[in-house]
Amino acid sequence: MEYKSFVLVTGGARGIGRGISLFLAERGFTVAAVGTRGESDVGEFIGELRAFGADNSYIQGDISSHDDRIRIVDEFYARYGRLDVLVNNAGVAPKVRADLLEMTEESFDRVLGVNLRGAFFLSQYAASKMINDAPTDAPRMLITTTSISAETSSVNRGEYCISKAGLSMMVKLFADRLAPYGINSYEIRPGIIETDMTAGVKDKYESMIDGGLLPIARMGQPSDIAKTVYALARGYLAYTTGAVINVDGGFTLSRL
Repeated sequence: MEYKSFVLVTGGARGIGRGISLFLAERGFTVAAVGTRGESDVGEFIGELRAFGADNSYIQGDISSHDDRIRIVDEFYARYGRLDVLVNNAGVAPKVRADLLEMTEESFDRVLGVNLRGAFFLSQYAASKMINDAPTDAPRMLITTTSISAETSSVNRGEYCISKAGLSMMVKLFADRLAPYGINSYEIRPGIIETDMTAGVKDKYESMIDGGLLPIARMGQPSDIAKTVYALARGYLAYTTGAVINVDGGFTLSRL
């Protein structure tokens, strides 16, 4: 790379986030991955991350916590001095998939507390610092992974759908607000991705895919999302902001 770029990836030690963290680190980005587990529980991952560069690191924190959000960003700045790319990837699914008419307030608050509230206020605090960073040749941006659930109804996990729809608008708001500072905002909307989050319903999804659900007839992989993040982080879509990038195997394609 012709520049040094510093990236913070939330939910960065497992699933899609792990794929993003390792893919970027392997290609020369300096990455700090955020996760809720202690370093001793993610030692193998940290070793993989640092094998691509000694400056790569792990920050333990829960983005649903105000104090943790502030500490995560402040710790990142203490280590690297600037933030070029924030990848809002952390997210949770409902512990119990309940019918919309039986969804509990506890589940709603938990899912939106991480997926939407946590991501928004982390972005708010990070952006307030990014706009004061010294000029650089590195592209600067917020990248938020949402889901096809932002527009696709699943009545047994309504809180998840609502959180992703809210994130979609968050991306647009930050795109509008931060453009004067040269900071873009993007939404990556994954489809059915093979991770630990989808492991319990993998057979169901594979059966649907075999039945013709997707034009590209396979489950997506974390690397599919990671490659898209890489393209954005390299500045290949520099004249685009507020955009939705579907990485969904053609799920959203209208077909007869």
